[in-house]
Amino acid sequence: MKTIVLCGGGTAGHIMPHIALLPELKKHFDKIYYIGTNGMEKDIVKRANIEFYEIDTPKFNRKLSFKTLGIPFRLLKSISKTKKILKQLNPSVIFSKGGYVSIPVAIAGKKLKIPVVSHESDLSMGLANKVIYRYCNVMCTAFEKTAESKSKCVFTGIPIREELKFGDKNKVLNQFEHNKNLPTILVIGGSLGAKAINEVIAKNLDKLTKRYNVIHIVGKSGEEKKTKNYLAVKFVDNIGDFFAAADMCVSRSGANAIFELMTILKPMLLIPLPKGASRGDQVENAKLLESKKLAHVLLQENLNGDTLITEIDNVLKHKDELIKNLGKQDTLNATEKIVDILVKLAK
Repeated sequence: MKTIVLCGGGTAGHIMPHIALLPELKKHFDKIYYIGTNGMEKDIVKRANIEFYEIDTPKFNRKLSFKTLGIPFRLLKSISKTKKILKQLNPSVIFSKGGYVSIPVAIAGKKLKIPVVSHESDLSMGLANKVIYRYCNVMCTAFEKTAESKSKCVFTGIPIREELKFGDKNKVLNQFEHNKNLPTILVIGGSLGAKAINEVIAKNLDKLTKRYNVIHIVGKSGEEKKTKNYLAVKFVDNIGDFFAAADMCVSRSGANAIFELMTILKPMLLIPLPKGASRGDQVENAKLLESKKLAHVLLQENLNGDTLITEIDNVLKHKDELIKNLGKQDTLNATEKIVDILVKLAK
C-alpha cells in the first residue's frame, strides 16, 4: 500500500472532488494526507477525518501592484515549507485539484521527484493549472475539448459523490412551510455565495414565493431565513437532499456544480459569474451546456426579478426535454479513471 497527498482549496469546487475520490482512494492508499490553507478546505477535510497540513501561499494577480511584487518571495517560502512536509510524509503520488495552494505543492513535488497529477474542472485552464502544467506528470480534464490540444492532458470528467444520487427530499421540505402544489426551486451560488443572485432573490421574494417554493443556499456571507415557501441556509453538507427536493436548480456555472447537476439529471438555469468578476470560465461553461441544450442561461447583466421568473418558467416548461438531453450524456466514471492514473504513477 502507498501514501497520497491531496491539495487544493479556496472554493468547494477545489475540495469536493477530493471527497468524492476518498472511498476509492482508500482501496489503494493506506495513508491519505491533505495540504491546504486556512480556508474552507480545512474544515471540510477535517470532517472527512483526513490529516491536514496548513501552508500559506500567495494568490496570483495579473495586475501589477505592491502586493504582486512580494509574490515570488512568499511563493519560495511556501515551496520550502511544503518540501519539508512532503519529505516527512513521503507520498507515492500527489493529486492536485487546482487553486493557488496547489502551486507550491506541485513545484515542491516535482523538485522531490514525486509524481504529480492535477485536475482542471473548467473548459479553459485556469492560471494556477497553467503554472502547475509545467510540473505535473498528467493533467486530468473535466471537458473533452480541454484535453485536445495538450500532450499531458487526459479527459476524465469530474469525480462526483455517490450520495448525491440518493438524496432524501423530505429532510429538506420538512424544514419549512411549503406549498405542495407549487414547483420547488433550488438556488445555489457556490460555496461562497453569489451576491448579485442573492440580492435579486431578496428584492423579489414576495413575487417568487407566490409562484414557487424557494430553497436558497446563500453562502457564508448570506443570512439564514425561514418564511412561508422560503428556506435560506448558508452552507450544507447534505446537498444531495437539497437536490432531491428541487424540481430545478438556479446556479452559478462553476464546473463542479454543473457536473453534479448533470449527473443527477437536474434541469438548470445557469447564471455565470461574469467575465469582469472572473476570467470568464463560468461563461464558457454555461455557453457550452446551452449549445448542447443541456441548460438554459441567463447572463448576470440581464438579471432582474422579471427575467429571473421568465427564465425559471422556461426551464420548467422544457423540463422533460432537458432531462432527456442530460440522460443522453456519457456517464464517465471519473473516479475510477483518476484513481487508475494515480495508482499507476505512484512510485
